[in-house]
Amino acid sequence: MKARTTFPTLLLCALALVVGLSACGSKVSTSNFKGEQHAVAQAVSNLQSHATALEATKICREDFARANVARLNATAEGCKKAVETQLKEIDSFEVTVESVQINGDHATARVQSIHSGKKRIGTMALVKEAGKWRISGVS
Repeated sequence: MKARTTFPTLLLCALALVVGLSACGSKVSTSNFKGEQHAVAQAVSNLQSHATALEATKICREDFARANVARLNATAEGCKKAVETQLKEIDSFEVTVESVQINGDHATARVQSIHSGKKRIGTMALVKEAGKWRISGVS
């Protein structure tokens, strides 16, 4: 199934989008946001913190949406191993959450990164589960 094999890769791209900050000592800034927008930006920050600490279990348990973790766990590697593998492959770059849009229990965060001196823009999708925003993918 093409969608099944592509989705875990896209989800891990979300991880790649916000990881690598440990070399810079940077944090994802959440101070420009208030209320629910702050909570969405904080979810991106939490992913960055767990990735910097190489905490694949926390990323799977606390940062990724449950449905996505289930999809990753259905692969041969499973979520934890897939995340650990991805963490080893990431180059260093800085990240900024530029904007957050919320529509009910779904949100998007526009994220800017600098990699090899080039500005990159990505969009992270999030879903609210049991009162907490979790990363559901990238576009």
